[in-house]
Amino acid sequence: MDGIIRTVGDIPRYHAQHRPAVAALVFEGRRSTYARWNERCSQVANALIRDGAGPGARVVFLAKNSDYYYEAYVGATKANAVLVAVNWRLAGPEVVYIVNDSEAEVLFVGSDFAGLIEQILPEMPRIRRIVVLDEGRGDWIGYEDWLAGVPATDPNLPTAADDVAIQLYTSGTTGHPKGVMLTNANVLEAMKAAEQGHYGAWTPGVDQLLMCMPNFHVAGSNWGMFGLSVGTTIHVVREVDPVRILDTIQRERIDRALFVPAVVMLLVQHPKAKDTDFGSLKTILYGASPIPLDLLRAGMQTFACDFVQGYGLTETCGAAICLAPADHDPEGSPRMRSCGRPLPGVEVRIVDPAGRDLPPGEVGEIVIRSGLNMIGYWGRPADTEKTIRDGWLHTGDAGYRDADGYVYIHDRVKDMIVSGAENIYPAEVESALFGHPAIADVAVIGVPDEKWGEAVKAVVVLKPGAAADAAEIVAFARTRIAAYKAPKTVDFVDVLPRNPSGKLLKRELRKPYWEGRDRQVN
Repeated sequence: MDGIIRTVGDIPRYHAQHRPAVAALVFEGRRSTYARWNERCSQVANALIRDGAGPGARVVFLAKNSDYYYEAYVGATKANAVLVAVNWRLAGPEVVYIVNDSEAEVLFVGSDFAGLIEQILPEMPRIRRIVVLDEGRGDWIGYEDWLAGVPATDPNLPTAADDVAIQLYTSGTTGHPKGVMLTNANVLEAMKAAEQGHYGAWTPGVDQLLMCMPNFHVAGSNWGMFGLSVGTTIHVVREVDPVRILDTIQRERIDRALFVPAVVMLLVQHPKAKDTDFGSLKTILYGASPIPLDLLRAGMQTFACDFVQGYGLTETCGAAICLAPADHDPEGSPRMRSCGRPLPGVEVRIVDPAGRDLPPGEVGEIVIRSGLNMIGYWGRPADTEKTIRDGWLHTGDAGYRDADGYVYIHDRVKDMIVSGAENIYPAEVESALFGHPAIADVAVIGVPDEKWGEAVKAVVVLKPGAAADAAEIVAFARTRIAAYKAPKTVDFVDVLPRNPSGKLLKRELRKPYWEGRDRQVN
């Protein structure tokens, strides 16, 4: 399809011509063929243009998974607008920040979150059109009514490869998330990995793909688009529900799926897994957080199919490094602790703080150069310059490479915690906790957790004479930040370790919890 599909909007155009009757999307009883999906995307584009959301406009999407996501995403690109997919697990103030930062004027919202939007709408003055993805609500129009009467003819607006297609927000090291701008070229470069067979041999018009990971993550968003770019059928599950996932795999004869390690664990340990027929499965892609070797082997035994690991960031439009099925040994091997080797067209270096290349076996920062790299952070040129230097994207992850070119994640240069594939920055959690009247000092670290990989722990120093227990502190955090970012546990200490200049020594704090482990990620 090289040379034919030049933008994200070309994906439905191409398949509507070549396989119009094949089911593209299946969701809770709704089935859209590729011809129908193409028309729906055009309707979305025309409705956005009618509402004044043309080239460069940001359009917010706050809802759980559905077929509507792929209509809104690709429809926006046909209007040369930019979809901003927002994490629906965020607290109200966090949603307000992203909506305002993106300067969006149109908001798609699932009915589950309409109440939240009602509460915070006064704080988002730029929003002038709200589309509810179910029935309308007061002055807010329902999605189908919004599309009613809108022509399904393709607007065919000029769109370039370097135009931004989607903007996804990362957690912020200083308390505010950053909007990662990914272009049409970035997204199509990511699609090549599927087309070239790095995630197994796909059969257009035949394969059935399961989409259950959240669309607001680059991995989830890309996974559905992988299948659509190749021409397979995408079975969308609203959210991670082990019973529904297992039922869908068996009923729809699913060929391939994407799971984060926490979901692999949920499925492997679920009683229903013993009675589920996994015979149709060909490939499972996993990633977004490190996976314990024992869990990986249990997953391989349960699903009895090929496993592929992908390592990447939102800033690299998803996976840039891949551990192929041939590197997965049922008996286990040291190589299974790696994240694999760079995909074609991806250059990876391991560098010291001065940017000098390190030899195999020595730990340094992982830096990446490829067509996957974002063009930058929305409205943050200084942050962009810090992250992308001389064309190399600095990941913030520490690792090393062996003599065969396999990359191993060792630790994190930044303090980011990955819990159940969610990226959590301690600075954001610490900022929330410092508002508690009893807290004098606090440090947030990630500690090993068998279910989520890592869990958030707060280490707290109380003010003299003050009293507070762990439950109170956790509850306080949940009023200020998303529940998944709040500490799972709280330890109390008299003083936090700091160096002479006052810098917190988080490595010293983490050490007791990670003793006996060969790396500082789980």
